[in-house]
Amino acid sequence: MPIADTLLSLSLSPTLLLLLVLGIAMVESLALVGLLVPGVVLITAAASMAGHQMVALPWLIGAAFAGAVLGDGLSYFLGYRHRDTVVTRWPLSLHPEWLGRGARFFERYGIYSVFIGRFVGPVRPIIPLIAGMMHMPARTFLLANVISAALWAPAYVLPGYLLGHTWQQQLNLPANVEMAVVMMAVSVVALAVMFSWGRAQVGHKGRVYFAIARIARRIPAMRRPWLAMSRSGEVPLASLFLCIIALTAASAWTLMVMQHPGPLLIDLQAQRLFSWLATPWLTDASLLLAEVGDKAGIITLVAPWALWLLLVKRIDLLAHGALALGGIGALNTLGKAVFARARPDTPDYLVGSFSYPSAHTSTWVVVVGITAAFVASQLPRQRRMWVYWLAIAITIPMALSRLIIGVHWLSDLMGGVLLGLVVCALVQLNWQRRYRPPLPSFPWLGLLLGSLLLIILRVTFFPPV
Repeated sequence: MPIADTLLSLSLSPTLLLLLVLGIAMVESLALVGLLVPGVVLITAAASMAGHQMVALPWLIGAAFAGAVLGDGLSYFLGYRHRDTVVTRWPLSLHPEWLGRGARFFERYGIYSVFIGRFVGPVRPIIPLIAGMMHMPARTFLLANVISAALWAPAYVLPGYLLGHTWQQQLNLPANVEMAVVMMAVSVVALAVMFSWGRAQVGHKGRVYFAIARIARRIPAMRRPWLAMSRSGEVPLASLFLCIIALTAASAWTLMVMQHPGPLLIDLQAQRLFSWLATPWLTDASLLLAEVGDKAGIITLVAPWALWLLLVKRIDLLAHGALALGGIGALNTLGKAVFARARPDTPDYLVGSFSYPSAHTSTWVVVVGITAAFVASQLPRQRRMWVYWLAIAITIPMALSRLIIGVHWLSDLMGGVLLGLVVCALVQLNWQRRYRPPLPSFPWLGLLLGSLLLIILRVTFFPPV
């Protein structure tokens, strides 16, 4: 059994789960940090695991309550003792609007802001800090902190606990699929964090970018390459880091998959789960996505956009798109030929085709990822995160559809995602080597309708042979 499957087969003990819930609740309530951590998702997942293991509910709620009280208490103490310096520290130094938003909320509701703010996402980690900066009496703050935490803890813990407690008994899920579900959920959360908080940190105004810039200017060997890369504007740290992380992860994942003589443990778990989920309408939808994501479907989908780029004479962008599709196509063909991994099931139209990596998944990641990168580059920085999250949401159904129709293992999909991210990063790095004129405003609605019409024609009159 490979190391990954060994780790996935381990489950947290009740004590560790309680400590995990306490830690998540504390961090989620901690000044400023809570804005950067998907606390609701994490605490729901932890509570679900606790419910599945039948951890005592009073202890679980008590852990969440204690973490919430500690988080707000530390935030209050930080504001009370360091009111003059906290505004000059990251991330408030880069986002003073967070403090202004919280201050207005505090002035409007006074003592009740501590209670109400516990349940209001945008100001939740800011209000205790401001209460301390405003020197709210400690007893008053403690009363509001404890009462609000007593209501917050069960409200946030119970839904996840109920889900974990009933998903096996009431939903009749197949046995031993928990780790496959956890693996998929962790992958999605990791991508969301990478393209929101992570990308912001390596962006032009991020903390990591500033730190590397300071180091590069002080070291002669790094100064010249840094200046050379910055000629086109912002040094492409985000694309560079994505390339390094995705390439390393893709290489390590591929080595692990190929060293295993058959499917991984999580592959078998995912197969059981998606065989159970495969209703007729879901199978039909997955077969439809298979036609959208094959070679003919991708060509049909991008044809209107390629024609528009020709009309506006943006050959540079068209060439990079062709490079991305050609590159991922070549890598998929090479990977399947070299690794020759058997599919779980091979329908007639896939005879002679191998499983690893998933070409549908990797190609879709490239198409959606490259599109998202160029769309995001035209938007203000604070709105780019939503483009990447939308791209993740569009990519997930295409990937999971391969499991519904049973032609790939879960590990094939993960390899495809990582390979697609590598190609996206390489194409972006090449694009960002020099200054490019901004794109003209494009008729996105007309282009989308054109792609939709062509896809309908392709699916209706030219099904796969």
